[in-house]
Amino acid sequence: MPVLASVLPFPPHARPVRHRRPAEALHLRRMRREASDEELMLRYGKGDAGAFEALYRRHRLPLYRFLLRQVGSAESAEELFQDLWMRVVNSRGRYEVRAKFTPWVYAIAHNRLMDFYRANGRASFLSHEESESVLEDLPAGEIAADLRLDRKRAVERLLAALGELPDAQREAFLLQHEGEMSIEEIAAATGVSPETAKSRLRYAVAKLRASLGKKS
Repeated sequence: MPVLASVLPFPPHARPVRHRRPAEALHLRRMRREASDEELMLRYGKGDAGAFEALYRRHRLPLYRFLLRQVGSAESAEELFQDLWMRVVNSRGRYEVRAKFTPWVYAIAHNRLMDFYRANGRASFLSHEESESVLEDLPAGEIAADLRLDRKRAVERLLAALGELPDAQREAFLLQHEGEMSIEEIAAATGVSPETAKSRLRYAVAKLRASLGKKS
């Protein structure tokens, strides 16, 4: 499929470069600005490849960061990332708007992560070298604001603290901070009740605060 050839082979952080006619470029910019995720997916199901590109550009970075911080390996994260988007592509003809696109696509990511853990065991988490790729992506909020060290050491501390969390709690935290998802959306993506999702997130934040506080 042409759009796959032009988008998916690029690393998640790269911006595909394509030469477009002015009208095509204007159409794509308008879609990125105005169309909801659900509208873009429905358009893609009807054959609009530009809708897929707009959707991909909108979600590629948070999805990749979510996977990377879960599996602890850039190579594994890219494999999961490619597979995830292939599943989105293969679902285009039967996609229905039963809920928001974000929890739907993160549910795919969650299921692929469960497969990964069953096959490979728990992640060893990010190495020192791999942490370099996420220096610019510290989560906003109280935890990041409390880190007064230089950025590199702050990221290393945060990643180490995330690595100590149980998988389910780390996932809930990353879904909120990377996916910008509500409690209800986290619950839908992970197949648990809102109460369970809220509890996982609460414990994750408490443990991160305690861990970072001890190391400060």
